[in-house]
Amino acid sequence: MNKDLIKALAACEVSCNHCAISCLQEDDIKKMVPCIRLDLDCAAICRATLDYVSRDSRYAKDLVQECIKITKACQEECKKHDMQHCQECADSCAKLVQACEQYMSAS
Repeated sequence: MNKDLIKALAACEVSCNHCAISCLQEDDIKKMVPCIRLDLDCAAICRATLDYVSRDSRYAKDLVQECIKITKACQEECKKHDMQHCQECADSCAKLVQACEQYMSAS
């Protein structure tokens, strides 16, 4: 079991959920819809990947690959916005991508 990856997945899930909720409180919610959607997608893939990795499922690598793709997309979207919650989410996503890539290269 990869504890560093599991911690990064849990942290990113929380950060993405926080970002989505915070985006809903912004003045121009329509502008934030792409960010909210990616936050929710990223949080969901983080939760699923965490479950698979923690059980050492034979499909864990498949989910980690998808997690990298979705997390990178979320990171790029969040970086477009100046709000603190978006910047914190982008940072959390970057850390998760790094942890996922380390997991894939070590496996």
